[in-house]
Parts: sequence; structure tokens; C-alpha cells
Amino acid sequence: MKYITHFHKRIKIHALKVLLGAWFVAAFFLPCIEFYESTGDNRFTVYLYGEKVGYVANTDMIEDCIRQARRELASESEGLYIVEEPEIIIEGEETFWSKCDDKKTVTENIKAVMAEHEKETLIRAYTVKVNSQTVNLRTAEEVSELLSRTIATYDTEGQYELAMNLNPDRELNVLTANVTRSGSERQSWDTEAGVSAALTHEVDPEKVTEYMDFDDFELGIKEIAFSEEVEVVEAYILEEELSTLDEAINLLTEEQEVQQIYEVKSGDTLSEISITVGIPMETIVEMNGHILDNVNSTLNIGDELIITVPEPELSVIWTNREHYKEIYEAEIIYIPNDEWYTTQMVTLQEPSAGFREVVADVTYENDDEIARNIVKEEVIMEAVPKIVERGTIVPPTYVKPISGGRLSSRFGRRSAPTAGASTYHKGVDWATPVGTPVYASSGGTVAKAGWGSGYGYVVYINHPDGRQTRYAHLSKVLVSPGQTVSQGDKIALSGNTGVSSGPHVHFEILIGGKQVNPLDYL
Repeated sequence: MKYITHFHKRIKIHALKVLLGAWFVAAFFLPCIEFYESTGDNRFTVYLYGEKVGYVANTDMIEDCIRQARRELASESEGLYIVEEPEIIIEGEETFWSKCDDKKTVTENIKAVMAEHEKETLIRAYTVKVNSQTVNLRTAEEVSELLSRTIATYDTEGQYELAMNLNPDRELNVLTANVTRSGSERQSWDTEAGVSAALTHEVDPEKVTEYMDFDDFELGIKEIAFSEEVEVVEAYILEEELSTLDEAINLLTEEQEVQQIYEVKSGDTLSEISITVGIPMETIVEMNGHILDNVNSTLNIGDELIITVPEPELSVIWTNREHYKEIYEAEIIYIPNDEWYTTQMVTLQEPSAGFREVVADVTYENDDEIARNIVKEEVIMEAVPKIVERGTIVPPTYVKPISGGRLSSRFGRRSAPTAGASTYHKGVDWATPVGTPVYASSGGTVAKAGWGSGYGYVVYINHPDGRQTRYAHLSKVLVSPGQTVSQGDKIALSGNTGVSSGPHVHFEILIGGKQVNPLDYL
């Protein structure tokens, strides 16, 4: 017990010494000590999409962490990785002693949360554009296969290959597809064939051909190209927007229905147009109901017919050098006659076919020939041309003499509509109210203007092409005999005079003094 008490006294003595020492230090150093002062928030809790991703001392690093997380996610994806717009919440606090996460830890946490909020991944692909049509393929190899197959359809010997060139006129990296001869930048002329081998100076290849034998010519494809500009650009798209290679080939090379406009020219008939465009007359009528009633409807010069033609989106223009023998016709020789109308022509010499051997460069668009250039020709039997004399004066045209009206009686046989009327109608009738303006169907000279017995009041007009038009059952005549009128001039008012079953205009066209069906000439 005495030992313990003695030890306790020693502890009290040491404690007293420490306390005295502290007072001594405080007395000397107290003026230099700065006590803790509040400086505001010094630790921040970061939340992404409502989930805590770490503690940071400096909020400036958060944007860097987000960018790094995006980069890492994108590098781990095959396409363009897209996440929802980041929703960041930062809560600050002031602490005397706290621990913060390092940049790597915060980045990893952000990356993990972002992965749970993936919006979509855009796949890297290649878009091929032809005119307004586009297809998307997954790889550059598929693009090459698509375009190479199109060429190979015609280049069966593989003499040409696809080339992709950067388009300098475009701001973005756009490649334009071209076709080049395999193994060389340009096609060279074979100077070792035929007599050209003996020539030591430079010559024009086209001039050399006249000295070459037919066997000296190298036949086959001389040139091949796409008829439309083909552009290829790298893009990022949704996977469902991709096309398979077969789908892309069908979309660009299979024939699609394309609407075109055919303008009717002088001399055109519906049957000839049908043959030219390769569409049945009934189909043309169906597509042009606003102009044509049936296959016998009259065409007017300048009419615009809608023609639906099957065409592929991507076409190939290729030129093939061909050697052949053929029966041929010489071009027709026309001799102009300035006193005749263009509808008048006389054959002065009948043709006779010839026979020749030819080397020609034939240009095709896909399978259709569009041009033929003869390189060398040897005529075995010369063709005799057809010689035709034809007029140069454009004949007058004829238009309907009234506006509106209902076609009430056609040309030809009919039942007499009223007592005294003919059973063979020599013109056409349009029912229309009395007083409707009547116009000259074509320009000419008035031959008769007045009363015409059963026709009532009439106007007859002689035209420069020898034809005559007649207008009958009028209520008032506005022109006089000998007067010159132009097409569309008002010449009378409709009526119900003469032998008539009601208000209408009777109209005739005479050729060689004989009435013809006016509807064939309007």
C-alpha cells in the first residue's frame, strides 16, 4: 500500500511539471497561433442521374471525368455510343476533416452509372447516294461489292475496276465512285497492230484506222462508267436502317417506275407513240384521262402525255467495239420545196439496201443502245438512198370553234333529229345557248357570210392549205365575204336558225371539197 501511494505522488509531480511547461510555452508562443475560421463548403458530393458517384474537393474536375467516361464507353462500343443527357447534382458541405475520391475513382463510378442510362448506339456504316436514292451498308467491302457487281454485269472479262476518289468540291469527306481500266491509269493505244507498227512518228489513232485491217482491231469494251454520280460517305445510323447487300443491289439496279413527259409533235399518232415508248395504247390512255378518252382520241401538237417508264436508279454507260457485217440502208435525202406544206411530199427515187463490213464503237445505257460510231467501214455493195421532195411551210392548225358546249351529234350516219334534217351528218354539233361566241377555227379568207338555206345563217372560211371550214345555224354573222380573219377571231354568235332541233353550232371541215370528220383535225 505504501508503494502504491508513493507512485501516485510521483504522477502528481510529473503532471504538475507538464502543466507548468504548457504555461511557459503559451506565454512565449500564443501571439503566433491562428485559430480555425470557417471558409465555406470544402467537400462536394456528386450525383449522376440521382446516384452518388463520389466526393470531390474541386468541382472543376467533374466535367473532365464525364468526358473521360464517355470516351471509354465509346471505345468499348462498335458504333457511336449515345446516353441520356447527364443530370448532375452537386451538394457542398464544410468539414474539418474529410476524405475525397481521386479522379480515377470518380470516372469509373460515372462510367458505371452512364452504362445504365444508354439511349442508343449508332452503328458506323457507309451511305451510298445515287440521285435522291440512298442505301446504307455496314462495311466498305459491301459498298465495293455493290458497285463492282453493277460494272461486272457488262464487263464480263474483268478489264475494269472500281475507284473511289475524294470529292474536292464537297466540305465533308465524300467519295465519288469512278471506273478505271484494271492495272493502268489510262488506256493505251496498241501501236504494234497492223501497219501502225511500221510508223516511227506519232499519229492520230483515228487516222490510223483507215490503214488497218479488220483483224487488227482490238474488240471489246473500250469505256465504262456510271451514268449518274455515285457518292459514298461514312455515317452513323441505327442498325434497323442498314440494308443487306442484296437489298441494296435490288434497290439501285432493279427497274423502278419513273414518270416522264412526252410532248406530242407534228405527225405523232397514239399508235406510234405506243411503239416508241414501249407502252400499250390502253395504258397510255389510262394514265392520261385528262387528255384522252380512248385509243381513238385526237392528239394535239404540244399535248404533254404522262409516260411511266421502267428505269433503274443506277445505270451503266459502256462502249463496246464490235466487228460485224450487215445489210444497211442509206439515209433518206430530202429536197426542200418552199411552196409546199410540210404535209406534202413526193418520192423521187426509191431506195435499195447495201451490204458492208464494219468496226463500230457502240454505246449502251445498260442493255439499250444509245449511240453508234463507225470506226472503219468497207462497203461491199453500196446502198441507194431514198430521195424525197417535201414542203417546208407549216400548215395551219384547227381548233374547236366554241368554248365549252356539249357534243350532241357526231360525224357520219345518224337518225334524222328533226324533219328535213340529213341522215348522214357532214359535220359535228355542239349544243350551246343562243349567243355563244363562235371563233375562226383557223386563219383564212371569208368565202360566204349570210343565209344558207337549211343551214340558217352561215360563215364559210377558205384556208391557205386548200381546206374550208363551215359554221352553221348561227344567230348573228359578224364578218363579211372577202374579209381576212385569224385563228381565234370572233366571227359569229351561235343560234337555232335553219333546219335545227335546238340551239347549237354545226361545224364542218372540207378537204378537196369533201366533208371529213372534224374531230380528226382539231
